[in-house]
Amino acid sequence: MAVEEAAVDYSALGTKHDVPPGYKRTEIGVIPEDWAVRYLGDIALLERGKFSARPRNDPKFFGGDIPFIQTGDVTNSNGSIISYSQTLNDEGLRVSKLFPRNTLFFTIAANIGDVGVASFETACPDSLIAIFPKPNVEKRWLFNALRSQKKKFEGLATQNAQLNINLEKLNPYLLALPPLPEQRAIAAALSDLDALIAALDKLIAKKRAIKTAAMQQLLTGKQRLPGFEGEWEVKRLGDVSVVKTGKKNNEDKAEDGKYPFFVRSQTVERINTYSFDGEAILVPGEGGIGSIFHYVNGKFDYHQRVYKISNFAADTNGKFIYYCLLQTFNKQAMRNSVKATVDSLRLPTFIEFEFLAPCFDEQQAIATILSDMDAEITTLEARRDKTQAIKQGMMQELLTGRIRLV
Repeated sequence: MAVEEAAVDYSALGTKHDVPPGYKRTEIGVIPEDWAVRYLGDIALLERGKFSARPRNDPKFFGGDIPFIQTGDVTNSNGSIISYSQTLNDEGLRVSKLFPRNTLFFTIAANIGDVGVASFETACPDSLIAIFPKPNVEKRWLFNALRSQKKKFEGLATQNAQLNINLEKLNPYLLALPPLPEQRAIAAALSDLDALIAALDKLIAKKRAIKTAAMQQLLTGKQRLPGFEGEWEVKRLGDVSVVKTGKKNNEDKAEDGKYPFFVRSQTVERINTYSFDGEAILVPGEGGIGSIFHYVNGKFDYHQRVYKISNFAADTNGKFIYYCLLQTFNKQAMRNSVKATVDSLRLPTFIEFEFLAPCFDEQQAIATILSDMDAEITTLEARRDKTQAIKQGMMQELLTGRIRLV
C-alpha cells in the first residue's frame, strides 16, 4: 500500500488556483478529486431508536433478557459496545425495537455525536439512532468519519432541557466520501491503532488489579517480604505526623506558576509561591473527599481546605502512609464527614486515623514495591495517551485526504 501526502495547509487556501494538483475545492473544503461530497442520509440509513411507553421508568417493562442500551453505554464504550446498563422484558420489547448485532449507534441527546458498534442484538430508546451504511460504504470508515465530527455535531444541537439533534439535521449532513477501497484502507489503519489502544487499556487494567491485590496483602501484613519479621503496631496518624491546612484560595493560582498548587480536586494547579518544601501528602477536605491523595516531595503551596500531612516521625515512612491512606482512609472519611451543602472533613478525622505499620525498613521496602508498580502504570498510561494522540492526528489527515492510502 502506498502513502501519498500533499504537504499543503488546506485551511489557508483562498482561491481555486490555490488547490494543488489532484485536489478540488468543495463546499466542505479541499478534498481529493476522486472523492465525492455526499449527504449522510444518502450513504446510510438512519433509524431512530424507540421506547414509546409512558411513564418511561415503569418497572413492568424492564428486567428481562433483552439488552436495552442507553446513551451512556455508547459514550463510555470507546467505540465498542460490549455491555449494557438496562434490559427489557418481552412487554418492553413490544414498545421498543430490536437492532441486529454489529449495528452502529450514534447518540443524539445529552451526549451528542458519540458512536459505538454493539457486539450483541439490542434495543435502544429514541436518544440513539442506528446507522446502516449502504453497499458502497465501509462501516468502520463511517464510524471514524462520524467520530471525527463530534464537535460539529455538538454545534448543530439544539439546547432544550438537554442538548439534542434530530434526523432533519443529520440526514443532510455533508461528508467527504473516498472510493470504497480507500475507505477500507483508512478503516484498517485506524483499527490497528484502536487495537493497540485497547490492548494498552487492558494491560493497564491488569496492572492496576495486581497493584490493588499487592496493597491488600502487603499493607495488612498478610504477606511478609523476605527478611522481615516481628509484630506490626497500630499507629495513629496524629502521633507520627503533623496535619494542617493551607492558607491560599483558588484566586491565588497562576496559569504558568512556578510551583504546584494543591486545591480541592484531582487537578494540580500552579502558583508562584510555596509554603512548604519537603515530603508531604495532600488530601482535600472538600470535593471527592476520601478519594483524592497527592504525594509530593519538594516545594509547593496548598488551598485552605486542603490538609497537608508532613513532618513524619523518624520511624515512619511517608510514602508507606500514603499507600495506607489510599487503601483504608475512604471508609473512615465517609463515616466521619460533616454533612452540609458539600461534605467535608475535619482535622480530627485525620488525627485519629489508625493504620498498621511494621518497622521502618519494611515500610520503606513495601513503599518501594508499590511505587515501582505505580511507575510502570504511569509509563503505560503515557504510551496509551501518546497512541491516542497519534490516532487523532491520523484521523484528521486520512479523513480529509491530506494523506492518501492508495
